[in-house]
Amino acid sequence: MASSRKPVIVRKFSRDWCAGYAVPGFGRDSAELEILDLNGKVLRMAWEQVKWICYVRELPSASGDLVNPERLLRKRFSIRPRTAGLWLRLKLADGDELEGLAANDLTLVEGPGLLLVPPDTRSNTQRIYVPRQAIQTLEVLSLIGASGRKRIPEVTVEAGQTELFPGDSGPSQDQQA
Repeated sequence: MASSRKPVIVRKFSRDWCAGYAVPGFGRDSAELEILDLNGKVLRMAWEQVKWICYVRELPSASGDLVNPERLLRKRFSIRPRTAGLWLRLKLADGDELEGLAANDLTLVEGPGLLLVPPDTRSNTQRIYVPRQAIQTLEVLSLIGASGRKRIPEVTVEAGQTELFPGDSGPSQDQQA
């Protein structure tokens, strides 16, 4: 049975971070972020303090990297991404820039935040959630389309086109004899 809480690392604007477990739909209709830390305590943070939330493969241990626990080494794509989606560049409230791929849907306009695929998918970070309060500017760099859907060209009959067999109403007299 899969756990309903996912391992996350929350980075704050004060540069400190905390690790724990969050419920999957934490951004919807909640006044503050609530996570269960590694000691079993429930931590509550105002969304104005949160820079981003990284869904990670593994949580940092005591001997792990305490400066960069997300292991988010690249914040920009070095080449054009190949996965379908919107290639976005975000400038956060503290001046930090981050690029990622977002789904091309209404969550870009209406959601409480953006869920991005980071530039380095082999790092510890699998997804990054950035709350709306943390975004200063948002720039769409490219729309990378899916190749699965092809458009069928419309066939139109022009008015000046002649018929292939004009006046063909039935078999001719030569064929009847």
